[in-house]
Amino acid sequence: MKDLITSPLFGILLSLLAFNLGCLIYNRTKLPIFNPLFISTTLIIIFLLTFNINFEDYNKGGSIISFFLGPATVVLAVPLYKKLSLLKENAVSIITAITLGSTLGMISVLLLSKLFSLKSELMYSLVPKSVTVPIGVEISKQLNGIPSVTVVAIIITGIIGAIFAPAFCKVLRIKDKVAIGIAIGTSSHALGTTKALELGETEGAMSSLSIGVAGLITVFLAPIIVKIFNLFF
Repeated sequence: MKDLITSPLFGILLSLLAFNLGCLIYNRTKLPIFNPLFISTTLIIIFLLTFNINFEDYNKGGSIISFFLGPATVVLAVPLYKKLSLLKENAVSIITAITLGSTLGMISVLLLSKLFSLKSELMYSLVPKSVTVPIGVEISKQLNGIPSVTVVAIIITGIIGAIFAPAFCKVLRIKDKVAIGIAIGTSSHALGTTKALELGETEGAMSSLSIGVAGLITVFLAPIIVKIFNLFF
């Protein structure tokens, strides 16, 4: 049994089984709270704690899945390609909206972290919470944050976006498909985009675009915003 648990195959199979179960539950209920990633993550944590299995043993297989995270994100460019004409028509507005969204997101993290007296390492770790994991981890390292905390923050942000973003748009009476897609992609990266794709092709395309643009903007602006913030606080 020990050999099985320490094998990379264990982590891969557990991840696939948990995610498929999460998809089954979501497809049966159609409730946003039962997001497949949220369900699968919860199930895996419960399983590891119940049977006292070290995370390191599980992650031998989990890290293999994580390796494909970056390449898999490229697939999200497909719906964007189909809506390329829409992007050209609204390029200035779209880029401006993503830039403002990313910038305000980072500033809000810094202000709230200061308000709750978080340590600098934790604060810097949370700054890149709204970009994909590969980009967020590198930004966290650059800011002297804690990459593992950044990963958790990114996952939680994505899950919250996927679950609540559509409801927020309805409450705020945002009906424009382009605006909805940009809002979801800028705030909750690839995980949110999976929900945007469910809402429609236009929402998915704009959300996919927002992931890449928001990532680039965060890479360039995060160090500058942090330095300016430290001058005043």
